[in-house]
Amino acid sequence: MRTLTKTEDLAEFCREAARHDYVTLDTEFLRERTYYSKLCLVQMAIAGDGEAVLVDPLAEGLDLAPLYDLFRDTSVVKVFHAARQDLEIFFVEAGVFPEPLFDTQVAAMVCGFGEQVGYETLVKRIAKGTVDKSSRFTDWSRRPLSDAQKTYALADVTHLRVIYEFLRDELEKSGRDRWLREELGVLTDPETYTVRPHEAWQRVKTRTNSGRFMAVVQALAEFRESYAQERNIPRNRVYKDDALLEMASTKPRNAADLNRSRLLLREARKGPIADGILEAVTRGLEADPATFPEVDRRREKLQVNPALADLLRVLLKAKSEASGVAQKLIATASDLDMIAAGERDVAALRGWRAEVFGDDALRLCAGKIALAAHKAEVRLIEL
Repeated sequence: MRTLTKTEDLAEFCREAARHDYVTLDTEFLRERTYYSKLCLVQMAIAGDGEAVLVDPLAEGLDLAPLYDLFRDTSVVKVFHAARQDLEIFFVEAGVFPEPLFDTQVAAMVCGFGEQVGYETLVKRIAKGTVDKSSRFTDWSRRPLSDAQKTYALADVTHLRVIYEFLRDELEKSGRDRWLREELGVLTDPETYTVRPHEAWQRVKTRTNSGRFMAVVQALAEFRESYAQERNIPRNRVYKDDALLEMASTKPRNAADLNRSRLLLREARKGPIADGILEAVTRGLEADPATFPEVDRRREKLQVNPALADLLRVLLKAKSEASGVAQKLIATASDLDMIAAGERDVAALRGWRAEVFGDDALRLCAGKIALAAHKAEVRLIEL
């Protein structure tokens, strides 16, 4: 088990990887105590039976530039499983995405392995192997790494080679490789990983749509996000959502008001966090009504036809069974309700989903087809 700790060794390995069709990758990281993930280990394996190595990004003087050069080499497919968090790390660290990308979790869903299938499942079903999970919950920032940790980490990229080759061939045979590219477009969109503090209020769940209340929520969420980003700490270490909503309701104006809070952390009742809270509350209270954030309540106001929604659920189940693709990957329950309410800007009606389900869903809504039971099957009847 070779661990690369020098830039020149990493560069040599990446040059060798670039001579092959693909390379498999995974990462180990920590995020419990930071806002941004701390990259602790990179695992890589060259195509076929090529060498598999560990890359130690914590090693003094190691520069990951050769790895990022490999990411930009479009002649080599970069294979991950459940790549979103890995890609976020590389985008935040270097502003780069692996290109072209292949995510075996997404590919497996497209190939009929179910929704968000786990790596261990694919290892068993495709590679006919097993994964030792004894080192799953470990502090990957600690050095030295044990042999058990290294073995566990390497298994995440060695089995991945067999899984990739199988799924790649399945996609080519089924003609669904375009489906995969559509799904991966979201993973390689910078907007997926860009967090703007002034938009942070949208993640805070609230039951009210009062304009002034939401203006204070927006200001408090913006301050919390900026503070957490600048100091690289989890946003909940600043204050949690329940405390944020409490302050939006009580609208503290001074230190005495803050000290009456039931939910605010002790550290947030003084110093820069307290100052930031009071300034945010004032900003929200003084905001121009024309700038109040508006909660999207469209789905709550939908006039859903329940009978049509039920028919769409039957159609979705039939289409899922016929295509071998998980129902939730094709359309969510919310998608079905929106379609039944007459909405047409719905993900299930676009791209490959339209081919599998969306086009017939619209025909069903328009009364052009009906559904009929035939033994254990659901059939479409032209009207």
